[in-house]
Amino acid sequence: MSRRTKSPARSAAPKACPCGLPAAYAECCGRYHAGTAAAPTAEALMRSRFSAFAVQDGPYLLRTWHPDTRPESIDFELGMRWIRLEILDTTDGSAFHTTGTVTFRAHYSSGGEAGSLYEQSRFSRVDGAWVYLDAVLTD
Repeated sequence: MSRRTKSPARSAAPKACPCGLPAAYAECCGRYHAGTAAAPTAEALMRSRFSAFAVQDGPYLLRTWHPDTRPESIDFELGMRWIRLEILDTTDGSAFHTTGTVTFRAHYSSGGEAGSLYEQSRFSRVDGAWVYLDAVLTD
């Protein structure tokens, strides 16, 4: 009888972050969602919020929403899948600013149909942390 040795178990490749940056979710937006780090810029917060929609992390979305404009709850659309984020422009929103804007296009699939959302989001700081204030939806 021959002896067989077990081949080493293959670990799954790290899950890519939905925000589009070339990093694993856990090292990118996942750390913001887990609360182990805070988004350092308005763009980083925008990316993390897109990822939160992609993974349906409602508590993170509410936590990073400005208290003056925050809804009571988040309702995710059944069958909506957020696919890809394109950052088109940023204004301010760095460590040296208190406000900033991020213009983006978010691609999704819903009911088998592809679509996109084009928006300019406004961000501000509350107690030193970046939060989503509101947005202007455009065509």
